[in-house]
Amino acid sequence: MLRLVLDTNVVLDLLHFDDPAVAAIRRALQAGKAICCGNAACRDELAHVLSYPQFKIPEHEARRILDEYTALAQPCDAATGETLPPLPQCRDPDDQKFLELARAAKADLLVTKDKALLALAKKAGRLGFRIATPAGAAELLEGN
Repeated sequence: MLRLVLDTNVVLDLLHFDDPAVAAIRRALQAGKAICCGNAACRDELAHVLSYPQFKIPEHEARRILDEYTALAQPCDAATGETLPPLPQCRDPDDQKFLELARAAKADLLVTKDKALLALAKKAGRLGFRIATPAGAAELLEGN
């Protein structure tokens, strides 16, 4: 079973926009071929993004998305006192949380469309996880 970390935009594509680009991720999660790893920091960012006026997401819909993400995402935080290798620094400090979660969760894959995170793909491989776009994740998931 693959352990996935989904950044906020991918979560929105999955739970709100129903984007066909994440259909393979949805199928893998539903079939038990993958699990989604999450934590409070990622959930808090999702809650914040759901309140952006440009999305015009009604409060009841935002609540549904948050509830669905909470049910979907298996809580994954680093074990207390665990010594972990240093992470590369993301150009966007707001995205560092996804690298931290991927490392703490011992994820196989961080799925993102964010250019700053994708730029770290080669460095992340040395840490035990890959960084890929939804299309790259689909190739990996469809192959499993």
